[in-house]
Order: sequence, then C-alpha cells, then structure tokens
Amino acid sequence: MSRVLLVRHGQSTWNESGRWQGWADPPLTALGRQQARSAAAAIGAVDAVVASDLLRAVATAVVISEAIGIGPVVVEPGLKERDVGEWTGCTRAEIAERWPDAYAELLASARGAAPVTPPGGEPPDVVVRRVTAALARIADLVGPHGEAVAVTHGGVIRAVERTLGDVSAPVPNLGARWVQVDDGGEVVLGERVLLIDPDDVAVTVPRQL
Repeated sequence: MSRVLLVRHGQSTWNESGRWQGWADPPLTALGRQQARSAAAAIGAVDAVVASDLLRAVATAVVISEAIGIGPVVVEPGLKERDVGEWTGCTRAEIAERWPDAYAELLASARGAAPVTPPGGEPPDVVVRRVTAALARIADLVGPHGEAVAVTHGGVIRAVERTLGDVSAPVPNLGARWVQVDDGGEVVLGERVLLIDPDDVAVTVPRQL
C-alpha cells in the first residue's frame, strides 16, 4: 500500500482575482510562493514529489522539492485540473449572469448535490478516471509502502473525495488530503491536513477551480 499526499497548489494570480482556471495556466502570486515555502516545513520525509503539468502546480512542487531535498519533481499530466470549458477565466458573478441555471446547480453542488459539468467542460467521472490512473502510476513510482507528495488542484481533490463519499468543503491553497493506493490501483481516503497557518489562507479559500 502506497500513500500519496494530494496537495492543492499555492495561490495563483487567478485565485487572487476570483477566476476559474481549469486548464488555463496563470502563475503563482508572491503569496502563493510563500505559501509553498511555509508548507514545505510541514512535510516530512517522502520518496518523491510529483506535480500536475500546470505552472501553478509545478512551481509549488519545485519550492517544496528544493526545501525538503527530494527531487527532481516528476511531472504527471494526469493530475491536471478539470477542464472547465466556457467558464475558464470567468468569475462567479459572470457565471451567474451568463449561465443562471447552471450557477444554481453549482450552488446546490457546494451543499452536497451532484457535481456540475461546466458547458464544454470535463465531466467529473472522466476527471476521476484519469486521476485514478495517475495515482496508480505514482504508487508504482514509489513502490509498496512508499510515500509521495503530489501537487495538484482543488477540483481534482474534490472529485476524488466526492467519488469516495466525502462531500467536505473545498480545500484551500496548500490544503491536502492523504490517500492510500493499493497494488490493484484502488484508492482509499485518508485524513485531510492543512500545511500552512490558517492566517495564510484566509484570503485564498477556493471560490473557483
């Protein structure tokens, strides 16, 4: 059984402006880089540091990797954020104005209803399949009883959690979730953790992906 710590990246420029990111590739803010440095201090010994191929995840992973002395970062495209289609770059207010029915479903989803697929976006089951496959590859990388840090995205972590029966609130930047991956690729949820001081994430609780 391998363990993987799924970590949401540091604050990006689009997190700061409240825009849905999906597969868009905005960089980290100065706060996001500081969050990554602070988070590294809370991470113990691991066997590998892995990241989504999006810049905000790779940059976070590089800071962590350099701080804990484990590297180089292994890039795993299967960990990338959900494609949010036509909502890419939109604020919640813009989504509410242009897609009011879908926005109402989005609010219901936040309260535990079925997740919403943005117009032209990636369905949740597709996200879960590719992420599960990525987790199996990470488990192969570190081997039985190995541990990895995998820097990914809020939508990815939420999709995995929901599939496995947990409808907790979205994770903030540098929030994380342990998962266990067995030899057959089955994923089991572990505990949630917050890798940085809550004061550092007060302005970055996710309102978008």
